Order: sequence, then structure tokens, then C-alpha cells
Amino acid sequence: MRLSRIFLSVLGLIGATVALAQPTFSDQRDALAAAALPQISVEGNRFVDPAGDTVVFRGLALADPAELAERGEWNRGYFEAAADWHANIVRVPVHPLWWRQHGEAQYLEWLDQAVQWSTELGLYVIIDWHTIGNVLTGVYHRDIYVTSRDETFRFWNTMAERYRGNTTVAFFELINEPTNRGGQFGRMPWMDYKAFIEDLIYMITANDDSVIPLVAGFDWGYDLREVAREPIQMPGVAYVTHPYPQKNMDAWRAQDWEAHWQEIWGFVAERYPVIATEFGFMEPTDRGAHIPCIADEVYGEALIAFMEERGISWTPWVFDHQWTPRLITDAEFTPSRQGRFFKQKLQELNNRD
Repeated sequence: MRLSRIFLSVLGLIGATVALAQPTFSDQRDALAAAALPQISVEGNRFVDPAGDTVVFRGLALADPAELAERGEWNRGYFEAAADWHANIVRVPVHPLWWRQHGEAQYLEWLDQAVQWSTELGLYVIIDWHTIGNVLTGVYHRDIYVTSRDETFRFWNTMAERYRGNTTVAFFELINEPTNRGGQFGRMPWMDYKAFIEDLIYMITANDDSVIPLVAGFDWGYDLREVAREPIQMPGVAYVTHPYPQKNMDAWRAQDWEAHWQEIWGFVAERYPVIATEFGFMEPTDRGAHIPCIADEVYGEALIAFMEERGISWTPWVFDHQWTPRLITDAEFTPSRQGRFFKQKLQELNNRD
């Protein structure tokens, strides 16, 4: 009996030791944060590094980890390819439906991998809550984008807790593409949307004040005109636009985009940092969800020149061979037509810096 008690006590001690040795969530978070890239912050209308030097981000918008994992394409090689294109940042989208279907634990594993691989390769990270629709009425573009106020707050609370102090995760893109689709999704007053966003930022910064919130405008994340009248009243904020060519058909036909861009979103860069987290072009024969974002290198040259002149950061959509407008044509990362264009720009401009 005594030997049995001793044996059980030894087993208990071994079990306790093993339990103590197992990494905890805090250990994992701290380990990721310890290896993170230098912190990026907002100073006026610029992103700056710890030395106060201006940083312009030029990178790639990735596909959702769930989509890539299903195809067997979620791996370090995907991030190595982005680095080979000379990206200095990647945007990682999370679709609400897949967040629910795959579960928090699985998604956090994928996101942890993205952060680790990005850190190793010198890539900063944008985490993007990839919803499209009216967050005020709860009406969304498609089922994959459906979320709620409560879920959105819980998602960002989880992200802020998970990546607190991890400066590789420099940005949280709070809402991918706010839109009421010309009223079809209900009313969407800017002041109500602004209050929603400010509540989100208040919660996020209470958990992690090092991350930079990215705020999209209306019209599918394109139109920032309301910022001139009522900017977000929270510190350290940057703004997002998605300048696809179809946003103004008259300007598109005349190839006279610059005045329109300046009026709708370019002016914001005079006071705040701006990132174009989605844009791209396709040929008329290409299939695609963003029809009719049909344009060519003339549009690409004009847009890149416009953004470079104003110090606007950018990540074209999408570094994938299935989603469109696609930057690659296969799993070996062969560039598409727009991929060749943006790859060349990444290599030229990021090498210059």
C-alpha cells in the first residue's frame, strides 16, 4: 500500500512537471512578440519606424488561409514567394463564415504561422476582417461575409489579445469593404459607422496600443470623402481605399483617374496615412468577381505614380491563382499579366528604399 502511494505520488510529480513544462498561450504569444519586426507607428500622415524614418509599405494581398489550406497551398513557401517579389508587407484576410466553420483554434494556428513566417522573412502583417456589407443593419453581400456587431467585436478582441506587443502584426483592417449598395443594404450614416469604428478602436487599443487600426471608406471600401468633415476621433489611425478601375466609369473611359482619386480619397494622405489594400486590373477575357475591373498597365502606371507621389502604401489583390483579379496563374507563382506589372513595381520601388 505504501509503495503504491509512493508510486502514485511520483506519477503526480511527473505529471505536474510535464504540465509546467508545456508552453502556455502567454508563452507562445511572448515568444512570437520577442522575435517581431521593429515597431511601426503613425506620425502625422506617415508611417514611421523607431528611428522616425518614413516607411512606405508595398506588398501583396493574400488569399484566406482557409482557402489555401484546403488546397494544400498554405505553407512557408507561399510567404517566401511574396518575399521573392520584394513585398515588405502581406495582408491576410479572414472571412467571417470560415472563421466560424473552422473554429478559433484552427484559425489562430494559421495566423500564428503567418506571423512567424512573415517575421522570419521581414514582412509586416495586416490582419483583415474580410466582410462586405452594412455592419449597421446586418445585411451583407454574400453568405461568406455575414457577421454581426458582436462577432466583429469578439474577433478583434481575440486578435488584440493574441498579438499584443507583436509588432510584426502592424495593422488591423477593421472592416474590409463597408457598403450599403446604394441603399439596398439599408441606411449607413457616416456618424453611426464612425461611432462603431471608434468603439472598436477603443477596445483594441485598451488591449494593445501598438497596433495601427485601418479604417475603410464607403462604396466597397473606396470613398473617404466623409473623413474631410468628420475624421475618426482616435489617435494613431490610418485609412484604407480600394481603387479598382471601375469606381468611376467616365474617368476609366477617358483614362483620367487622377482628379477623381484626389477628390474621393487621395486628399486624405495630406493629413493621415493611407493604404490601398486592394486594387488590380484584368483583361476582358479574364473571369473575375470584380467585373468590370478591366484595365491595363496604363491604369496601373497612373495609380502607382499617384500613390508614390503622396507616400501612400499599397497591396494589390490578389496573390492567388484562383481568386481574381489574380496576380499569379498557378501554384508555382507564375505571374499573370497584372502580376508581372506589380512584381516589377515591387522590385523597383522596394529596392529603391
